[in-house]
Formats: sequence, C-alpha cells, structure tokens
Amino acid sequence: MLFRSEVLFHILNRVHEETKLANLILSGGCAMNSLANGKILDSTPFDEVFIQPAAGDAGGAVGAAYYVWNHILGNKRDYVMKSPYLGPEFSEKEISEQLSVNSEQLEKENCSIEQILDKEQLCKKTAECISEGKVVGWFQGRMEWGARALGNRSIICDPRRHDIKDIMNLKIKRRESFRPFAPSIHMEATPEYFETSYPDPFMLKVYKIKPEKRKLLPAVTHIDGTGRLQTVSRKNNELYWMLIDEFRKITGIPILLNTSFNENEPIVCRPQEALNCFLRTKMDVLVLGSYLIKRRD
Repeated sequence: MLFRSEVLFHILNRVHEETKLANLILSGGCAMNSLANGKILDSTPFDEVFIQPAAGDAGGAVGAAYYVWNHILGNKRDYVMKSPYLGPEFSEKEISEQLSVNSEQLEKENCSIEQILDKEQLCKKTAECISEGKVVGWFQGRMEWGARALGNRSIICDPRRHDIKDIMNLKIKRRESFRPFAPSIHMEATPEYFETSYPDPFMLKVYKIKPEKRKLLPAVTHIDGTGRLQTVSRKNNELYWMLIDEFRKITGIPILLNTSFNENEPIVCRPQEALNCFLRTKMDVLVLGSYLIKRRD
C-alpha cells in the first residue's frame, strides 16, 4: 500500500518524465502538505519548486483566473509572486484611534503603552521581551495572503523554551498539545540549522533540523527532528528580519517561534481584532505598528 506522499512523488516523477522540465509549480489542497513538499527535491528530478502561499482552494481560483487572462484573452505573463504580503494595512493614525477606543479596557488590564518610532529600537525592545519568555503579538504592515502567518500577523515566542507549547496553550491557543509551532529563520542562516537549505518564504515545506541543533530549538522541533520553516529575507520583510536579528544578538539564535495571531478563530486582520485577541487572552505583549503594549507584572 502506497502512502499519500509516495503517490504524489510517483505522479511528479511521471510529469517530469513526460515534460523533461526542471521547474515545478504546485497548487491546490495537496500542495498544503508541507511534509511531502519538503521531500520533493530529494524524491524527484526537479531542480526548482514553487508553491504559492494560498495553495488551498484559493489556488484553483487563481489558476482559473490566470487561465482566462493568459490563454483565453491572450495576455502576456508579467506578474511574479515574490511576496505574500498582499492584504490590507493600517496607518498609525488608525491604530492610535483604536487604542483610544480601548483605553479603558487596556487600563483595566494594567497595560503600559509606549510608542517607539525608531524601528531598530522597536525590534530591540520586542526581542528582549521574547528572550525573557514573553508571548508577543506582532501586528505589522500588510496582512499575509494565505493560510500561514508569515511575520505580519504572528504570535512570536522563544524557540529555545521546552515549556513553550504548554505556555502557548495555557495563555492563547487552547489547542491539542501535539500541534507544532514553526521556526522563522534568517534565510542566510538556513544551511547552518537545516539539512536542506532551499528557501521557503511561505512556510510550506518541512525539512530536517540538523541533529546538533535540535536541542537548541525544542519548541519548534517536531518529534521526528523536522521543522516547518519560514525563511525570512531582509528584502522581502525587513522589519521581521530585523526582529529576528535583534533576537540573534541577544541569544545567538537567528530563529523565532512563529504561530498565527489568533485564538481558535481566523487570523486577525485589523487592529481592533488584534486588540480583542490580546485583551481576552493572557498574551504578555502586543506590538501594534509602532506601539509596544505590555501587561505590567
């Protein structure tokens, strides 16, 4: 009996045999199987693999739209999806207005609010909170498109902590303890920590973490020694890259634990949704644009 991944590799090998092409693009629900995706390069002759960040049912819709645009209407191919940050963003004014609306509740929760306009200082102070074991909601820029939180609507924690799953489930997620959290890593540091260094900015591939590094990253290492990584480049998400870099300066580890900013609901999109999630959970810190909101001890 063949496992699902073996069936996938059989199909892909047949596709390569028929087409002789080196590049592979996948979409649709099967392309959300990150464990199988991470084995494609080793299990098939393909040299390049591209999977767009909304490769579920949305992938079929995008494919249908492009089929009409390119094949029926005869338009040239010109758009290249290099970034997942295609959703809405909100101004500092809009964020400030929401903080004013929620000021009474924030005061009741004994929260301090500090605006830090210098991005380096904002990342430094946030990284310090993460290194102290705090659970941080990180709300920045345009929302990610697709099922994964990729550093703009994320909850961030220290990947070195053995107890982080219990902390996260107690404070925020309230979900099954076996469900893993993902490592966001500097793209340039990937070969140092993972056996496969092929970049994956959309968090859709699982790779083996090097054995000597697994004990450093218990919170993001699966039981089989793998991790569903997100490679972060300075070019594609400078602020998130800077946050990881400030954490690296403190700990020596260029990796953060990343999970979606939600609590048994869709990922937050708007500032009010982020504040609602922060206020009804036991999240320690919320970084909302340039505002650093902390629950006082």
